[in-house]
Amino acid sequence: QMSAVTEPVVDLHTHILPASWPDLKQRYGYGGFIQLQPCQEGKKANMMKDGKLFRTIDNNCWSPEARIKDMTDTAVTTQALSTVPVMFSYWAKPDDTLDLSRLLNDDIAAHVTKFPSKFVGLGTVPMQAPETAVQELKRLKGDLYFPGIQIGSHVNQWNLDAPELYPVWKTCEDLG
Repeated sequence: QMSAVTEPVVDLHTHILPASWPDLKQRYGYGGFIQLQPCQEGKKANMMKDGKLFRTIDNNCWSPEARIKDMTDTAVTTQALSTVPVMFSYWAKPDDTLDLSRLLNDDIAAHVTKFPSKFVGLGTVPMQAPETAVQELKRLKGDLYFPGIQIGSHVNQWNLDAPELYPVWKTCEDLG
């Protein structure tokens, strides 16, 4: 009789947010950023943008424990965690996007550290400022041990083949 071999099942499309973060409008001095507004006794949260509802999310979007329960229920062994794309904030001032990227990346790293057999992290970087993005890429690889990043399909007016982005691609290649 043959025994069943359990193959790993990896979910690459899994977004996560911190359970809370500072008021970004207050922090940076201008609006356009997403904030979480808990509702339904913490089971859900409203993603608010300048006071308007952007989307309602379930607690598995910020709770690693809820996420692990979902993984068990669906036989997923590993998730690659990345931020919600609206958080990329490529439109914002580069230093503010770097600060936000670090906040998001550090949160993902904390989940990976706490549950290393369940999660792997994919970072976000301020792509609108390639040299600044390169700084965060080096931190992601060297300090947080992330194997990669998640990016948008374009960066403001740039397609991904824009020469301005070459330093980012070169750094990715160099970091392996």
